[in-house]
Amino acid sequence: MAPTVLMVAEKPMLADSIAHLLSNGQAKKRKGWNGVCSVSEYDSQFNGRNARFKVTSTCGHVMSLDFPAKFNNWERVDPAELYSAPAVKIEANAKMKMNDFLASEAKNADYLVLWLDCDKEGENICFEVIDAVKGAMFKNRSDYMNDVYRAHFSAITEKDIKAAMKNLGRPDQNMALSVDARQELDLRIGCSFTRFQTKFFQGKYGDLDSNVISYGPCQTPTLGFCVTRHDQIVQFKPESYWVLKTTFSCDSQTFSPEWQRGRIFDAEIARLFVERIKKSHTGVVTDVSKKEARKERPCALNTVELMRVASSSLGLSPSTTMHVAESLYTQGYISYPRTETTAYPTNFDLNGTLKILSGDRKWGSVVSQVLSEGIKRPKSGTDKGDHPPITPMRANTGGLSGDMARIYEYVSQHFVATLMKQCIYEVTTVKMTCGEEQFTIQGKNVIDPGFTAVMPWLSVEEECSVSKSLQQIGAKIELQDAQIQARETTPPGYLTEAELITLMEKHGIGTDASIPVHINTITQRNYVTVESGRRLVPTRLGQCLVRGYWKVDPELVLPTMRAELEEQLNLVASGKADYHDVKNHALKMFEMKFQFFVNNIPAVDTLFEASFTTLSDTGKPFSRCGKCRRYMKLVQTKPQRLFCPTCQETYSVPNFKDGVLKVIGDHKCPLDDFDVILWQGAGGKLARSFTLCPFCFNNPPFEKMPQGSGCDNCVHPSCQFSVSSNGVCACLQDCGGVMLLDTQSHPKWRMTCNKCPSVVGLFEGAMKVRVDRNKSCDECGAQFVKAEFKPNSGKPGAVEYESSSYEGCIFCDAMKKYPEAINLNHAYLTEESRQKNTQPSRRGGRGRGGSRGGGRGRGGRGRGRGRGR
Repeated sequence: MAPTVLMVAEKPMLADSIAHLLSNGQAKKRKGWNGVCSVSEYDSQFNGRNARFKVTSTCGHVMSLDFPAKFNNWERVDPAELYSAPAVKIEANAKMKMNDFLASEAKNADYLVLWLDCDKEGENICFEVIDAVKGAMFKNRSDYMNDVYRAHFSAITEKDIKAAMKNLGRPDQNMALSVDARQELDLRIGCSFTRFQTKFFQGKYGDLDSNVISYGPCQTPTLGFCVTRHDQIVQFKPESYWVLKTTFSCDSQTFSPEWQRGRIFDAEIARLFVERIKKSHTGVVTDVSKKEARKERPCALNTVELMRVASSSLGLSPSTTMHVAESLYTQGYISYPRTETTAYPTNFDLNGTLKILSGDRKWGSVVSQVLSEGIKRPKSGTDKGDHPPITPMRANTGGLSGDMARIYEYVSQHFVATLMKQCIYEVTTVKMTCGEEQFTIQGKNVIDPGFTAVMPWLSVEEECSVSKSLQQIGAKIELQDAQIQARETTPPGYLTEAELITLMEKHGIGTDASIPVHINTITQRNYVTVESGRRLVPTRLGQCLVRGYWKVDPELVLPTMRAELEEQLNLVASGKADYHDVKNHALKMFEMKFQFFVNNIPAVDTLFEASFTTLSDTGKPFSRCGKCRRYMKLVQTKPQRLFCPTCQETYSVPNFKDGVLKVIGDHKCPLDDFDVILWQGAGGKLARSFTLCPFCFNNPPFEKMPQGSGCDNCVHPSCQFSVSSNGVCACLQDCGGVMLLDTQSHPKWRMTCNKCPSVVGLFEGAMKVRVDRNKSCDECGAQFVKAEFKPNSGKPGAVEYESSSYEGCIFCDAMKKYPEAINLNHAYLTEESRQKNTQPSRRGGRGRGGSRGGGRGRGGRGRGRGRGR
């Protein structure tokens, strides 16, 4: 019987591509029973024998590290206990049932081939897969690793994948253990500091504007770089200086040369120089030189450089850049995007890769010229021993758009540029004197654009200000104007993402894979905000945290500790250091630092006292602003209102007598991303109550929606609280309003009019009631209502339902079956309206929103997303 080979990749799309390439398109695919993975099968050769291949995947990590449930109670567990508490592996996503799925596919398999990403994380996932399948594949075998293989590849191309299959290796346990050590260290250190400082500070201050005040061995030094630059800006003292600006002419051509002295920090001396020049009136050319200059082409592209350029030139965050690059990789457009190497391997097929781009509509002509002239030997880079540099692997024939197209184009441009000539240009320098003062002017002329033909933003700007008459030694120049200009020294700007990435790489904070994660974390935690030009500005919270660490224990925020730890983990990965020794030493060191931090927290608290308001002075944050996704404060003094400290904007809220505002869970307005809140009036089941979006309440998104309206007047189709979602029928009072199901009225369910006080009670005590938007009554036009009930309680007066659920028209059906369940006592405000509406046909149809108010309003249902939650 032919053996079965199970092959596991890291993502479903990757598994599909590998199966397609290795089977020459003959693999048959079926959907995995867990619903997220597929399984492709085909027949081929393995170790010289006919074999049956099954190719499937994980969805990233199979397992994650956490504490047992009893240690996850923040109130009962002392954070110090987390340094000795057991750490257990749990499924990364229990809903995927990945362990059971892999084990079921591994039954009767004889060999395991691992196609996980070729980095440390991928190596760690290899052993997670092995643990998941070994019980099904290798029962009671101690030598099972003899039948486990590892494929090493850097691109999803037929050549690379088939080469990897022919040269299978073994998984590297040392690399996997280095990841295990890092995961456990980050878990214990991060959770202990985070829990302690979150509980301490949120228990004292009401305007911290952050759910979690986290610490991380990488994220905190990353934040430290941003705060250091902020302090340099704040502490900067501008200094006045003066520059001499002159205008000369030569043969009717005017020009403004540079003064050799540059800046003068004494105004009187600057004026003396001006007078000296003005007295002279004329000057003379003393020297003319021409020099050929070269601009170096770039080294091969690695991850850090890709993130830098994408942030500074494309305006993309590092996390977005890597997400896009990962998608391009899995679709076979570029090689593996996580690499530190900037040197092409000696056997790399530069010519073949270049030919891929010869048909490119934008750069094809440049590529063809490079191919015809012959590629130049690439600039020497650094081989880190991981993956080859990032290169294009297939042509974009129009299938890419948006950010994917922009990232792909840059990768292609960078690759072509590394194989082209240097940019060569000529610099003409003219020196001249006037009144014994030296002046210089330069002109640049491009001789050969070289690689800048494909990277035009790096091209040399030609300067033709040096005329031929000026290029003669002894030529006379006439002074036209001379004046001094007062200026001031300026502070450095806030760090850009590109500059921060450079600092992180320089100091060994994070890896090419984790750098975007750490930058994203400090943004999401409200430690920094991303301003124009993708500059990172620390918030008050970020500043206080870093200064607190500096005050108590500077090593907690300095990059040196993490860099040293990364070096130790790299030694574990290379087999030069023991996993347990490195992990235990680091844990002991941080445990002592944690205890010292706890004992000295009052020193940090003094900084918070100066920056934040105590809970006794202000209420807690109430709901999130859709513009900045930070908490707005509920100002309860009259008139009651919401205030966003970040945006400095105030929003009116209902101010009816004796009512209260409530947060109703994690519900956001689909138009503007503001948290939806509930206004609940006094008066029991007859009280006026409705949900509202603070922004829509003040800025109605539809033309016919009056200001001060709640969600019951919204017609947006994807708003779960809108009249479109919950409208049942026209108001029984004929007021022109619509009766809506009050989704927040459980267990005393009711419908209310969005215009008048009319109320209809229904299905009191039901577990769930909702409107069926797709079904309506043929007789009266009202929308169907669905309800789910508990088993009959047996209580006196309780309605007895025929089944556990109901669906139908509450007027034409439910009132006949369960008359006690529908309460119309408060539906009619006058006897006249009651008599007028006794006939079903008078209910006026469903009335689910009437006019749509001109579409979906403020940009449609997608507005407000992607603001960094």
